[in-house]
Amino acid sequence: MKKLTFMAVTAIAAATLASCGAGAPKANLKSDVDTLSYAAGISLADELKQYNVLEQQFGVDSAYVNDFIKGVQESAKAGDDKRKAAYYAGVQVGNMLNSQIIPGMTRQFLGDDSTAELSRNNLLAAFVEVLTGKDAKLTTEQAQEIQKRFQEKQQEIQMAKQQADMEKQKAERWEKADKENAEKFAEYKAQNEKFLADNKAKDGIQTTASGLQYKVVKMGEGEKPTAKNFVKVNYEGRTIDGKVFDSSYERNQPAQFGLQQVIKGWTEVLQLMPVGSEFEVYIPQELAYGPEDQEKIKPYSTLIFKIELLDIVR
Repeated sequence: MKKLTFMAVTAIAAATLASCGAGAPKANLKSDVDTLSYAAGISLADELKQYNVLEQQFGVDSAYVNDFIKGVQESAKAGDDKRKAAYYAGVQVGNMLNSQIIPGMTRQFLGDDSTAELSRNNLLAAFVEVLTGKDAKLTTEQAQEIQKRFQEKQQEIQMAKQQADMEKQKAERWEKADKENAEKFAEYKAQNEKFLADNKAKDGIQTTASGLQYKVVKMGEGEKPTAKNFVKVNYEGRTIDGKVFDSSYERNQPAQFGLQQVIKGWTEVLQLMPVGSEFEVYIPQELAYGPEDQEKIKPYSTLIFKIELLDIVR
């Protein structure tokens, strides 16, 4: 049989677990349906045991099974009593808040910090105020905005962690590649360094603190993208010998990507370009692929790009 769902387990618990412990119903198999019912109860109880549902899904410690059964029996005996049914529904929701919802929201809004946790008291105060029609201290819109702010902060933290991990992995790859390629490509590396040194002195060339060089062919009048944005561009990339290694013009299809998804030189220069701009960009190997071999791009290559920023993709 398939593993039981939360809703199925809830129904099973209410229907079958009352058959255990003190005060449990006694079986009376007078008819075929009685026997079928009893057989079904055995199968359902076996499934609960097999998948350890009580502990894993409901968080019931095995030492307190009798207390769990007492709660099941009292809830099941409520029958058509709407007042009791409402109370026990509240108990179920309270248990879910305690075991699933609050821990889940804590991770969502406060991250993996084991010392941070949502205040159950304040959460329940707001919960009660809204359901009983009392004036809450925040509007729905304000509450949503606050949650959005905390969630975005956690997303930024996670992205920063991922970026740091990627940088660490890249540093390890580059260290290994440099040991393998430094001697073999020493002359080519020197040629690229000389190219950048000579290019830096040319008219119209601007150099940033990172060593990136660029020339403005056309300055657009649109918005500048940020590191969080996605952009649409046309481009052509070549090495210092003039060989083209990639071109969106040849594919007759502009490229779209996030500024965090490309080499550092692209991330930096695109933030200097208003939409509608065209730059000639000269990217040192440290801001490109470094000592790694990229098939069409040799280790230690300076990359020269014609870039047209067509749009910021929302």
